[in-house]
Amino acid sequence: MANDTPAAPAPGGILPLERLKTRADFLRAARARVQRMPAFMLQARDRDDPDGPVRVGFTCSKKVGNAVARNRAKRRLREIARLDLPAHARPGWDYVLIGRRDATANHDFLELRADLIRALRRIHG
Repeated sequence: MANDTPAAPAPGGILPLERLKTRADFLRAARARVQRMPAFMLQARDRDDPDGPVRVGFTCSKKVGNAVARNRAKRRLREIARLDLPAHARPGWDYVLIGRRDATANHDFLELRADLIRALRRIHG
């Protein structure tokens, strides 16, 4: 499943992303650093693996809305992670993006991206 080669940056210094899939990974991230933003919450955990890949997970509870609203919020979170995490995340860290009610699905997309970059700067401060 996992290979032993470190996650080397792609050309241009951009890191590859992997997905968090197990409940245990999400729970470990929940006990680490947290940064609340207007449209989402970011949880981040250093895995003490400086050569490891950047891993990211997404979650939206039923509080976010019905299935359509939750899926739209997760799509938007996945897209900002795809666009901005490779350039701004740190190798060997886990990140979890959590959607917020009436905010994630309706927030301006450029502001979402700016909030993610700002949250990452605060986390890594």
